[in-house]
Amino acid sequence: MAAQFVCYVGASVYTPSGIVEQGKVLVDEHGKIAEIVGGAELSVDSEVLLKDVSGLLLIPGFIDVHIHGGNGFSAMSGEYEHLDGISRFHAANGTTSFLATTTTAPIERIENALSSIAAAVREGVSGAELIGIHLEGPYIDELRRGAQSKADIRKPDGLEIEKLIKVADRQIRLVTLAPEVRGGLEAVRQLVSLGITVSAGHSNATYDQVCEAVGCGLNHTTHHFNGMSPLHHREPGLAGAGLMLEELTAELICDGIHVHPAVVKLLFDTKGPDHVCMITDAVTCAGLADGDYGEVTMHDGQIYLKDGSSLAGSSLTMIQALRNAIRFTGYPLEKLLPSMTMVPARQAGVSACKGSLEPGKDADFLLLDQNLEVVATFVRGKAVYRRATDG
Repeated sequence: MAAQFVCYVGASVYTPSGIVEQGKVLVDEHGKIAEIVGGAELSVDSEVLLKDVSGLLLIPGFIDVHIHGGNGFSAMSGEYEHLDGISRFHAANGTTSFLATTTTAPIERIENALSSIAAAVREGVSGAELIGIHLEGPYIDELRRGAQSKADIRKPDGLEIEKLIKVADRQIRLVTLAPEVRGGLEAVRQLVSLGITVSAGHSNATYDQVCEAVGCGLNHTTHHFNGMSPLHHREPGLAGAGLMLEELTAELICDGIHVHPAVVKLLFDTKGPDHVCMITDAVTCAGLADGDYGEVTMHDGQIYLKDGSSLAGSSLTMIQALRNAIRFTGYPLEKLLPSMTMVPARQAGVSACKGSLEPGKDADFLLLDQNLEVVATFVRGKAVYRRATDG
């Protein structure tokens, strides 16, 4: 009879209470973590299949709350195959859970994307787990739209928001909007009352307007420093508010392109890893060769609108974001991990089952080598990616 439990033995295991050297991570038949021990014996008396992972790092899987696509696949496609392709590409780069993220587009196209993402959540995908939706736009400020479609920007409307939530089968977990636009604060209150995290992004809000929105329940900022009113010593804007208000968790695209490495360090030093949420903001051409892709062009991994007027998403992966953050900040791996695991789990509302290696939580974890390259990715105890050289 096949073993009901699998135990991964010998790795350095990164838990909320510290690193367990020569650890043993026991996974049950339901894909949950049953036990984590160091030198002690396991308490389980059932049959256990041992897997030797000595010399590797065993860390919680990354949760990306802001993904538009990757490897030629798009979250706005309306097609299951695209969402499954996104999940496989990002799983190979350390992501175990993600929010498929929409863009500002005609409302009918947004609805089609929401419906297809919700269906994929129900059906399940073969790579990183699709845990819901990040609705980015269309309720944004034209002045800070970046690469978002100017023609399709809309003012928030309570009835329309209700319809979008229904079309999405209540799978919307995060919404990016501009709180300063007409109807913005009402939308914040409405969404927060439904348990949805609301983020200020593509916004030209003043510091005072951000404070007012925080009072209504807003607690997140979208790709901080990008697509927002900048920090000025006489008007801190949204960028300054994100740095100063402890209620706000700031998303970060840690590619060294969207935010200068020195400012990455400033953000971590100011906010602390518990209030930084690392994301990729990866778009369709992430993972592909340099070239022209529709309205955007990619060169040396940098993605711009063809007219050069704005960055248009990133080609970043979560594992590269981690390596960058270590280099930019000088922080050790264990100090940065919460920004890629526990913080996004909290902001997406899935902390009860994801975001850390603890008994009772989903066995979503990575095996990394000493160069912080992904050896294998596990979602609910199942290997969804293995490095080719490792069989």
